[in-house]
Amino acid sequence: MSQPTPTYRPPNFAGIRTFMRLPHKTDLAGVDIAIVGVPFDTGVTHRVGGRFGPEAIRSYSMLLRGHNSVLNVSVFEYCSAIDYGDLDVTPGYLHESHRQIEQGASKLFANNVTPIFLGGDHSISLPLLRAATAKYGSLALVHFDSHNDLGHGSYGDKDSHGTPFRRAVEENLLNLDHSIQIGLRGSNHRADDIQISRDLMDVITGVELHEMGMPAAIERIQARVGNKLAYLTFDIDFVDPAFAPGTGTPEVGGFTSAQTLQLLRGLQGLNFVGFDCVEVIPVYDPTTVTCLLAANIVFEFMSLIALQRKNNQTQPIQR
Repeated sequence: MSQPTPTYRPPNFAGIRTFMRLPHKTDLAGVDIAIVGVPFDTGVTHRVGGRFGPEAIRSYSMLLRGHNSVLNVSVFEYCSAIDYGDLDVTPGYLHESHRQIEQGASKLFANNVTPIFLGGDHSISLPLLRAATAKYGSLALVHFDSHNDLGHGSYGDKDSHGTPFRRAVEENLLNLDHSIQIGLRGSNHRADDIQISRDLMDVITGVELHEMGMPAAIERIQARVGNKLAYLTFDIDFVDPAFAPGTGTPEVGGFTSAQTLQLLRGLQGLNFVGFDCVEVIPVYDPTTVTCLLAANIVFEFMSLIALQRKNNQTQPIQR
């Protein structure tokens, strides 16, 4: 069974940086969870540097331990997990990189692994969804973000970090009747930007989320997704820049790290087939709080997977 190296052998500041000191493997036999880097940021329209996100998230995952005390699940008792390394990309070439990302991710889904992808800019969600839907069919999207990423194009190209879900809608990758966007806020280009989202799927704007509170939002997300297969994408700019400054397009009026973790923990029981955490840019993270939070978000993803397995079996995996 694949599980982390104990933190005392060697100490957690030593050794090669894999997520939580998991074994670096590309053999997917018997693997439940794979942590996968996608170091690509050519899709951004403002600040670059997300290509260094996977490395930084891995580095700050050294502070994590295997038991989630809130969800009461020990991840590695119920899941075999690995760090798969990074998918191939070609810097500066978005469409070629998207092809490589889709090809690399397809192998993970084909082997019934639940992958957690570390971005990278948000454009990577499009090829990841293409790979996931090739295996599972259209998926309910659970999208945490301050932007809807439903743009038609940027600078003469139809693909950027602001357009992945427009393309996903056009390609019928999403089960829109069960999809939801959470946290949208900030100034917009047009008066109807939020309505564009509402016309396609359910939306909880940032203002609405503050007003309704986390428990009500969790109930609404659960009801929206139901028992459908789902993909969760998390843009770190969902979090207020006071708690996550290391990103490319920060928006004020966001959410604390505690509120973020509360929301994610409330998604237990949903049928997720994959996750991503994107738009972490270490160079804008001088106190490293963004990278640390991103690592904790990934751990919550892992915990949701483990809790699903715990609830579906009577005995933990034998070590």
